[in-house]
Amino acid sequence: MRRYGIAMLLVFVFAFAKAQTNPNKTLPKAEREYDKYAFIDSREIFEKIANKGFKSVEIFSKLGDTYYFNNDYQNALKWYNQLFKLDNDTIPSEYYFRYAQTLKSDRQYAKADRLLKTFAVKGEKDSRLQSLENAPNYLTIVDFQKGRFEVEPVSINTNYQDFGTAYYGPAQVAFASARDTGVFYKRRHSWNEKPFLDLYVADRDQQGNMSNVQKFDSRINSIFHESTPTFSKDLNTVYFTRNNYEDGTLGKDDERVSRLQIFKSERKNGKWSEPQAVEFAEGGFSTSHPALTPDGKTLYFSSDMPGTMGTESTFKETDIWRVTIEDDGSYSDLENVSIVNTEGRESYPYISRSGNLYFASNGLQGLGGLDIFVSTINKDGSLSNPVNIGEPANSPDDDFAFIVDESVNTGYFSSNRVSQGENDDIYRFVQIEDLRETCEQIITGTVTNAITKEALEDAMISVVDINNNIVVTRRSDRNGKYALKLECDKTFFIRAEKREFNTAEELVNTPTTTGVIEVDLALDPESYKGRVGDDLAKLLNLNPIYFDFDMSFIREDAELELQKVLSVLEDNPTMTIDIRSHTDSRGTKSYNERLSDRRAASTRNYLISKGIDEARLTSKGYGESQLVNKCSDGVECTEEQHQDNRRSEFIIISM
Repeated sequence: MRRYGIAMLLVFVFAFAKAQTNPNKTLPKAEREYDKYAFIDSREIFEKIANKGFKSVEIFSKLGDTYYFNNDYQNALKWYNQLFKLDNDTIPSEYYFRYAQTLKSDRQYAKADRLLKTFAVKGEKDSRLQSLENAPNYLTIVDFQKGRFEVEPVSINTNYQDFGTAYYGPAQVAFASARDTGVFYKRRHSWNEKPFLDLYVADRDQQGNMSNVQKFDSRINSIFHESTPTFSKDLNTVYFTRNNYEDGTLGKDDERVSRLQIFKSERKNGKWSEPQAVEFAEGGFSTSHPALTPDGKTLYFSSDMPGTMGTESTFKETDIWRVTIEDDGSYSDLENVSIVNTEGRESYPYISRSGNLYFASNGLQGLGGLDIFVSTINKDGSLSNPVNIGEPANSPDDDFAFIVDESVNTGYFSSNRVSQGENDDIYRFVQIEDLRETCEQIITGTVTNAITKEALEDAMISVVDINNNIVVTRRSDRNGKYALKLECDKTFFIRAEKREFNTAEELVNTPTTTGVIEVDLALDPESYKGRVGDDLAKLLNLNPIYFDFDMSFIREDAELELQKVLSVLEDNPTMTIDIRSHTDSRGTKSYNERLSDRRAASTRNYLISKGIDEARLTSKGYGESQLVNKCSDGVECTEEQHQDNRRSEFIIISM
């Protein structure tokens, strides 16, 4: 399908380093055309260069892009295959995702998943990878929804672009098409050399058959792109997508790019007003594909505005956003609908009468290209986790712009499944079965050192079923946290393993309803390898047991560290230790010796109060006799430097 609704699609920033310099003199021209998003012109030059035998990351990646961003995944796959044959470390990480998407369109799912795992190994951390980790069996999950729709292309499709339907009253449908463009037919978008789009309206019957196509109002259509309208309940307000075009001029930003914008028009006395861009559609970003809620109070749309997931380096695409329409027609603060968004592309929202948000995504796990997902909007505005609606509504190609009339269980969506990305068509469907309820348990937790209570990074989490089969594995992040999904009404063992630690395991019986279960796992070190004379503070990597200046009471931060010493003493009932306390140099030597004695005794008394036999503990203060830095009498030091000298040691006397 055309990028962001065909050739009109919003423009991205393609940022990556050039790997090699091609000596061919035509390469700079190809780059200029590419940077202007004139993909067809740049493709012709790049292909001539490639056919002469030149090979580079730049040539193959950009050649693949000229097809990928026109949704011709099969030809994009050809050039991405060549790109990855180079085995070059300079291939930008985002190309692992693009390559995987083209592999999925060719139904090479196993290879695509392996590639995404390599994407993860390269250090990329984003929600697209997390969704794969959370559902490695996503094809089974998608297949669970298979067969709920009967679909067929509508009769009014042409050899041009036809897509993006919207209900226009009870018996008509509006849509975008590049068909009868009249004197403007020769005007082409440089993105894909296709004619510009206008809005049309067609009659529909209860079975969804469309007929009697007419062009929409001339005040709405322009010489550039219009698409994806949404109408108020009384049909007197329309929001739609258009190039930044006002007063007969195509607007461009500082990068000389015409962004997409949402426009609004109102009908009074049977006439549509001159469309105006909505106030939040300003700036160097695109807003597109609006969708009103049935009550007309909220507008959903897609945009790459600031706050969208992803960065320049990860190729920021569009997210689903929403805004409340106030009674006076103004707009509330914009909200990113984060639960459905990824670093990939989310677009084409639609809200059904029952309160379901349908949208298209290539970042969530699906069959390839854009897949259609559904998420329930709760009364408080929160949304459920999105679910792939399955085949045949979805395919390995782009499927998007889903709408449904729930009163008769019919609707429409758009797809380029029969043309390898060349053209989009409109499909009608009959929904013969509701969404099949899936039950899943989200298991979350933290892996820690049982002694020090510190988080353990990179611990291996394995889920084992009752037949001792490993169901799924994860690794804890740098905060020791992990998350995974399991089936309901099952018995599993959650196991955590890490080198130099004993394995920990917890039994989990998942309930029969969807929910979240927290399973924390504490791992005991295999051995401290402590010997007589060792300092527990060093073995446990303790933070210093600090005392405030001229004080001997236990601070809260010191108490947290003493808990770690306490755990060791409890786990080693024959161990005895000598607690040694030190001061800084401020004050007299005799005073500091007495102060350190009090601090050592205070530490000892704390451990005794927690149940440690006093016979296992001795304590002594050393005053300022064993400074760890130069801060002796008469030397000017910072408070932090003096604090380094106010410390405690825990020397093993016997085991």
